[in-house]
Amino acid sequence: MLHGTWNVLVKVSGDPMATFQRATLAAAVVATPPTVVAWVWSGRPGLAPAAAGWCVLSASLELTYLWLLATAYRRGELSAVYPIARGSAPLLAVVAGLGLLHERLSTVQLAGVGLLLLGILAVALSQATGRATVPALLTGVAIASYTAVDRVGVRLTTPWLYGWLLIVLIALGIPVSKWIAARLAAARRPGLEQAGGQVALGRAQATLIGIFMWGGYLLVLWALSLAPLSVVAPVRETAVVGVAVWGIWRLREREAVPLKLSGAVATLAGVALLAL
Repeated sequence: MLHGTWNVLVKVSGDPMATFQRATLAAAVVATPPTVVAWVWSGRPGLAPAAAGWCVLSASLELTYLWLLATAYRRGELSAVYPIARGSAPLLAVVAGLGLLHERLSTVQLAGVGLLLLGILAVALSQATGRATVPALLTGVAIASYTAVDRVGVRLTTPWLYGWLLIVLIALGIPVSKWIAARLAAARRPGLEQAGGQVALGRAQATLIGIFMWGGYLLVLWALSLAPLSVVAPVRETAVVGVAVWGIWRLREREAVPLKLSGAVATLAGVALLAL
């Protein structure tokens, strides 16, 4: 619910990366005081160097994820991008779980993989140009990658401490990456001044998005500390149908509605079977 809500808000904000910058900064500011209190209250637990290293790697992957998601949302519709990105993520996470963590799937879960593939294909075909399909699929790759990393890192330390460091690193990384992107763009096109790209996003809305982003992923980290990756990753994606319906109903994304809805439903069914 939290993840689907902030994705809707980011899509309608007009400038996803500017929104991510303000939202992650707000999340870091909001999260720091209770994290400090919890840290003191729980006896000042340390962060193992190995956990910090995994967290830095995860933050780099999540920064890549945000750039890919922003690109997909600029190019395509919410009702198409979200099911592709979120449906491909558990599929790839399951592959990682099988190949790297030696987890196993039942026959029912294998059927879920097939439904996921059909669902993603249906939603991909629903787009008129397909310009958003590649960044949406790469978003799924990034999600699967940082989820697999966090599955290892979060078990080496306290989940909420790991989550706090993660959001702080991302909040610091976004403006740096935007500065680098602006310099590269200026080098490719000398004489063209890049617009600031800041969206008129209110402080309250940015804070809400940031809290939903951080709070939702903190719940994911908690789940990863309790259950296998091949179970947690699919269950995360249960918002695909709701977000697709919202895009069609509220954002009036009326292109190939039957394909989008059937693809989203097949994706959710595949997710459900994978979670069994």
